[in-house]
Amino acid sequence: QVQLVQSGGGLVQAGESLRLSCATSGRAGSGYAMGWFRQAPGKEREFVAVISWSGGNTYYTDSVKGRFTISRDNGKNTVYLQMNSLNPEDTAVYYCAAGPVTSMHPNGYMYWGRGTQVTVSS
Repeated sequence: QVQLVQSGGGLVQAGESLRLSCATSGRAGSGYAMGWFRQAPGKEREFVAVISWSGGNTYYTDSVKGRFTISRDNGKNTVYLQMNSLNPEDTAVYYCAAGPVTSMHPNGYMYWGRGTQVTVSS
């Protein structure tokens, strides 16, 4: 059974940092691209970042470029999202996802974590 288990998140002040983790098990841990998405209240789920299986390719949405870094440790079957210089607009539930190709669309992913809340106060 494929599982994506998320950790990290919480409440921080503007300008601070957080790191999210997503540990995979089963088939999702092998050969899959990993993405991060977020969903704020009343808004659609939006793409944040994606990393290829090898880690050689990464893509970010414009609003997080230079502040967020996606990385992965395939030996630990874990993907990370380091978030720096957080601002209130980053407040959302963050989801990790696994899929066969690097995609910026939720439909490109087969497996999803349960989400973790990130709240940034001003």
